[in-house]
Amino acid sequence: MIPIKGEIYKLKTESISSDGNGVCRLDSFAVFVPMSVPGDTMAVRIKNVKARYATGEIEDIIEESPHRTEPVCKYYGRCGGCQIQNTDYKTQIAEKTAMVENAVRRIGGIADFSVDEFIECDKPFRYRNKVIFFCDDGIGLYQRSSHSLVGLTDCRLANEKVKNIIEAVGAYAKECGVPFYSEKTHKGVLRLIFVRNNSKNEFMVVLSVNAVSIPNPDMLISALDKLNVVSLYLNIDKRKNSTAMSRDNRLLYGRKSIREELLGIRFEISPESFFQVNYEQTKRLYQKALEFAAITKDDTVMDLYCGIGTISLAAAGYAKEVIGVEAVEEAVCDARDNARNNGIENAGFLCSRAENIVPKLIEDGKKPDIVIMDPPRAGSDNVTISAILKASPKRVVYVSCNPATLARDIRTFADNGYAVSRSAAVDMFPQTMHVETVVLLSKLKSSEHIEVELSMDELDLTAAEKKATYQEIKDYVLEHYN
Repeated sequence: MIPIKGEIYKLKTESISSDGNGVCRLDSFAVFVPMSVPGDTMAVRIKNVKARYATGEIEDIIEESPHRTEPVCKYYGRCGGCQIQNTDYKTQIAEKTAMVENAVRRIGGIADFSVDEFIECDKPFRYRNKVIFFCDDGIGLYQRSSHSLVGLTDCRLANEKVKNIIEAVGAYAKECGVPFYSEKTHKGVLRLIFVRNNSKNEFMVVLSVNAVSIPNPDMLISALDKLNVVSLYLNIDKRKNSTAMSRDNRLLYGRKSIREELLGIRFEISPESFFQVNYEQTKRLYQKALEFAAITKDDTVMDLYCGIGTISLAAAGYAKEVIGVEAVEEAVCDARDNARNNGIENAGFLCSRAENIVPKLIEDGKKPDIVIMDPPRAGSDNVTISAILKASPKRVVYVSCNPATLARDIRTFADNGYAVSRSAAVDMFPQTMHVETVVLLSKLKSSEHIEVELSMDELDLTAAEKKATYQEIKDYVLEHYN
């Protein structure tokens, strides 16, 4: 049954989609309902109808789900930062697990895939070490799927001291007459406020401005210094309609970077550096990736999309050699500095897109024993994966923030002699439907033309028994020859 736009239907939410909407069914027709919780029975008004799905909004909750919980943030439902804060944490975990498994089974075609381990977050609020507040007619965060600002200075996912920093910047802007930038008129100065902190509660602040300077910077520096801000940058961005910062960062005060220690390695993190937003869960994610990699002193490891070298440098303690590949020049500079500062000599870093450099490395004889890859949400690409397959590493550890592209890519590995041996999901982003997944892909020796020969005719077996025996052989090869 196809719903009619504007009509109200009684629906029950079955699950949560990857973008945080409740999934309902009208007969077999999918209806996505924001802010609904699995188990809710609702009166839903249909807003839009497409060929294969519809969207609706809650008119009334007829029967509230036992999994529904009261949001801790008064801006929930208006601010786009949290998708599922109204859902209890146990259900959040169950929905994320199902999302990963369904993606790999449906998109990747691996019917028997399941998440072996789900690593929960001990601190489902106040976990983010990086947050960006936008400026327009005030300071705040955007509404979901829009550039309409919700005025606020505190995010319940961010460090609780960020609120004081945002309010100090706002007070400075008001006192010194620094107008907020408007996307509509392209006038004004202050575009956004980027705040990053380390586990010692030291803060870096970057002000993105539509100018080359700000008035009376000493007044701002004095206010932020009292809030343990150890690094203050101006990001010069005179482009129109851009919500991402430019790459023109100019140090106004303090250190060029903030320092963090992860898995025994000290890191310098600059404004451009990618560093996971949840410190405690990052440790668990990378520990799991290294566990899956099972690196020995004779192994050469290639770490693709390596960022500032977080996994690379940790892996170097176990490997003969680590080759890190990263496209962002500033991150590569940070990675090299981090290696030098930690006295690590067996890790080198190359600045290039993976699809450009990996084939050349393989051709030059740099064949890795183990590949670790942590691509962006778009996943990897055919050129890079083809080069990895040509190198034929014994193990590939794939870290992903997007179950759909993970599924697509591991399907390619599965079609070329690799099997999913282990998997784990890590809840890096509570209150949202985002999740990190790490999968171990092991090379099957059977793909190197190992043959198992049996003469079934010599055995007194029925046809069904012969079929079962072949399956046992296949299962044994999958289990033992990887």
